[in-house]
Amino acid sequence: MGDFMDITSIMDSVKISRFLGTLRIARLCQVTPATVAHWIDQGYLKGHRTPTGHRRVESDDLLAFLREHGMPVPPELEREDGDGREPVVVVEDDPSYGKMLQRAVQASELKVELTVALTGMDGLMAIGRVQPAVIVLDYSLPDLNAAQLVERLLAPGSKLEAEVLVVTAGVADEDVAWLHRLGVKEIVEKSKGIDAVIASLESALQRHRTRAKS
Repeated sequence: MGDFMDITSIMDSVKISRFLGTLRIARLCQVTPATVAHWIDQGYLKGHRTPTGHRRVESDDLLAFLREHGMPVPPELEREDGDGREPVVVVEDDPSYGKMLQRAVQASELKVELTVALTGMDGLMAIGRVQPAVIVLDYSLPDLNAAQLVERLLAPGSKLEAEVLVVTAGVADEDVAWLHRLGVKEIVEKSKGIDAVIASLESALQRHRTRAKS
């Protein structure tokens, strides 16, 4: 059965919590960033530092801190109480790049649940199972390219609700036009760095939320 013999060995579901920086926490709690930094540095609020020295706090830990100290809980955090993660499927045949993307998401303020698949066919299975808000596709996959995969998602009788983000090491102009005709709005070159992918992912999530409300 080829690639379908052991799907658990080639697909990895990872829950990624949302991490907040001191500026965002300060705005939510209506205090100064210095106050938030003090909370973290003194151990009152559980947090950590990124390799670049920025303080980060998991949203669940901030929620617990506010409740423990009888402080008002912002509506945004109340809405996140519980799971609240938006599902995202990543189809990427390079495991090292997939792991780098997972780490970048974890270091960001995104609150998503990633499901990673290594081939186009396994990606199609994951998309059908997860019903993601956003699909992140490497353009060149071992079995299908991104445009072919999207075409299958748009087959008669199917309805594609997810936003699609394509990442590529380089793609011809005619293939870019093909993707645009299929409705793909975001195409990011890997050479622009992982931060560009995270920014595009955030934009795609926002478009999906806006469309879901309309």
